[in-house]
Amino acid sequence: MRKSIVRGEAPDGNTVALDAHALGTLRYIRASIDAARLLAVPGSAGVAMGSVGLLAAVLAAQPALASHWLDIWLGASITALLGGGALMVHQAMRSGSALYRGPARRFLLCLTPPLAAGAVITLALWRHGAADMIPGVWLLLYGCGVAAASTQTIRLVGVMGLAFALLGVCALALPPTYGNLFLGAGFGGLHLAFGILIGWTRRER
Repeated sequence: MRKSIVRGEAPDGNTVALDAHALGTLRYIRASIDAARLLAVPGSAGVAMGSVGLLAAVLAAQPALASHWLDIWLGASITALLGGGALMVHQAMRSGSALYRGPARRFLLCLTPPLAAGAVITLALWRHGAADMIPGVWLLLYGCGVAAASTQTIRLVGVMGLAFALLGVCALALPPTYGNLFLGAGFGGLHLAFGILIGWTRRER
């Protein structure tokens, strides 16, 4: 069987024959290198964070705890970030990725500023008696941060970030009585759904 041959031009102007199989191998190597530059986000991190979010939403919906909704969600957010971060670190260590450089560092550089801005705005809203706006602000800024950080990981993470941002816009537009519902739908439902989807996608590979 004859192999297909393509011809290219060398820097000196001479024609060089390249085997099509070799070109395919080069494309595969390049695709592998590009994939290695992406941060592997484990689906288990999303599932864990979503579970914490759903639990917080259920607790904050209880009449006896409704007045402590902000304390509940602050505790849940810290717990979820620590848990999800620990799972991501574990995944990075298993794959041999360096956490202080490469995609992991760029991921944190993209995600951290919106989270820090959210912390400052949360304090300002609470001090000025506008705590009802906090759910929408959290969802919007978190979504923007995740969408920006998704450039260092898979596309599904970016889709999740956009979904969070859209949910935040809706929360800011609708009456504040729906705040806990939106928080549960975002930090609980979206995290859980995309965590399962990301885990399934990785297993399919």
